[in-house]
Amino acid sequence: MWLLLASGCRRRLGRALGAWGPRSGRSGPGAPPAAGLCDPQRSPSRQTSDAPRNQPASAEFVARSVGVCSMMRLPIQASPEGLDAAFVGVPLDIGTSNRPGARFGPRRIREESVMLRSANPSTGALPFQFLMVADLGDVNVNLYNLQDSCRLIQEAYQKIVAAGCVPLTLGGDHTITYPILQAMAKKHGPVGLLHVDAHTDTADKALGEKLYHGTPFRRCVDEGLLDCKRVVQIGIRGSSMTLDPYRYNRNQGFWVVLAEDCWMKSLVPLMGEVRQQMGGKPIYISFDIDALDPAYAPGTGTPEIAGLTPSQALEIIRGCQGLNVVGCDLVEVSPLYDPSGNTALLAANLLFEMLCILPKVKVV
Repeated sequence: MWLLLASGCRRRLGRALGAWGPRSGRSGPGAPPAAGLCDPQRSPSRQTSDAPRNQPASAEFVARSVGVCSMMRLPIQASPEGLDAAFVGVPLDIGTSNRPGARFGPRRIREESVMLRSANPSTGALPFQFLMVADLGDVNVNLYNLQDSCRLIQEAYQKIVAAGCVPLTLGGDHTITYPILQAMAKKHGPVGLLHVDAHTDTADKALGEKLYHGTPFRRCVDEGLLDCKRVVQIGIRGSSMTLDPYRYNRNQGFWVVLAEDCWMKSLVPLMGEVRQQMGGKPIYISFDIDALDPAYAPGTGTPEIAGLTPSQALEIIRGCQGLNVVGCDLVEVSPLYDPSGNTALLAANLLFEMLCILPKVKVV
């Protein structure tokens, strides 16, 4: 199912991964491999509360340039069994309508994630004390067939969700959210959606095709995957072909928050209203990096001016603390247009923030 970033993971346990020493406290070939690093002897059962959990390698002991590239330098694992949450790459961009390159997003986000650390002092979250987390590598998509890629993504995520693991996805273009939500709905039924984006992604079709990165949420509505009264779209903006481009969304019951309604203000009050609307039922977070102004996140395929700021992005994600979040994604990072790496760095930080607000993470 998985195309792992590190081929021959088992073969390298005592060598490359041992150099990480994520839980052993020591490095080098003699360090024992941590449980979960593609270890065939590891029990698939959920970790007990006092069992050791995977930890990102600390730069105090392991140089950031050392080790196989994974999200936050976490262990790479082939199966979701035994995990509470996992980072998953979906390197697909054949659904893009403008600038391509998001297929390279997962790889670049992982590279920039070496700057992340295990604690979030701003929120008091210590996710790795409460969750067993690993990197599941990438879904092996079909770059020559979008429909088949969606099938492969749905099948992969059904296995993740069935294992009780919350996926945090590194995209990939926004088409990927459609098959992910298909998998989510099979377990949870129609879910609420917090969609942060410059675009509503509810077009019906383009060039005669009903599936591309501008249509995922239209297809989700068609299939009953969303609890439409609990769908909130934040950051929407840009020119349009009509003067009423949001009619379809509002007719479905979506709450559309335009970017100009967010300018020059804190979004903490808005997120208080969002939490009230979402309630305790399952919700999914889908964050398109183009929700942010291209001054902060230029590396994306369909940029729109006058977007959100990074601090507002943090307020949105942190405002989901306490909600029943069952999955998240961060999509549309295109490294080809991100020479500094700042877009991918921002994406990596937002994914870490998503990890910090998962239901099992207690704020201390």
